[in-house]
Amino acid sequence: MRMKIEFYLLFTGLLIQTAVMHAQQSDTIRITAKDINTRYLREGTHRYLVYAKMKKDSVRVLTQFWTRTIKRTDYNGKPAIEITQEWEDKDSVMHIVKSYSDAKTMQPLYHHTWWNLPVARNSATKKVSSTIVDEGNSTVTYNGMQLSDADTVKQVKKIWDGYKSAAGKYYLNWHLDLETFPLLPYKKGITFIVPFYDPGTASDFQTVAYAVKGEAELEGYDQQKISCWLLVHESPGNKETFWISKKTREVLKLEQVFGPGVYRYKIKLGFSN
Repeated sequence: MRMKIEFYLLFTGLLIQTAVMHAQQSDTIRITAKDINTRYLREGTHRYLVYAKMKKDSVRVLTQFWTRTIKRTDYNGKPAIEITQEWEDKDSVMHIVKSYSDAKTMQPLYHHTWWNLPVARNSATKKVSSTIVDEGNSTVTYNGMQLSDADTVKQVKKIWDGYKSAAGKYYLNWHLDLETFPLLPYKKGITFIVPFYDPGTASDFQTVAYAVKGEAELEGYDQQKISCWLLVHESPGNKETFWISKKTREVLKLEQVFGPGVYRYKIKLGFSN
């Protein structure tokens, strides 16, 4: 009799363990092309106010305005989504981007970035750089030079190696994260494993976890209550929380916390010109 009871308890425990493991697996989605829904993209021009705080209640610094324009179009004869970005700092345009992605899967097709940045902190001298990643031709061009395995300059080699790490894989453009998050299949408690690569940079292809940690409301104009998903990404010394509108799927707010308490925000502007 005792043996039967022990066997029953063991069998019941295995069933519970299996059910828990299945539930945990079902709450994680490794994002592939079939999980992307581009109908949530809202065409037109969208602007974000971006700034930092050295602590929670300090003044705002490093203020920027990001203008992002989404347009459905064709690229090399196939339906595509064109996204342009223009980042302004206090007195100039510091960054311009033009990207084309597949209209259904958001697989990157072409990505051109231009930067105008100081050569060092507080320096008045700026350095202009340009990178083009053309997936159709499998080429990367940096400052007018087409990259290859023969390149040995450290910075250039890292850009080329980063591209090779993503070549032939399905990935999403990490430089378009604000346009990518609206496309994911949200539900409470789910974790997305997103295949990301930032084209033309020294970063490699990565699979990155973003978890739907809960729900919250943002207050808009006329005390409008906007229901949002809270999408969270954490890594050592960094935590990002995105407020994603349940109705429109737009990213309305980001709060990012670095280390001991440096904050960075992105706030979608309701009106702009």
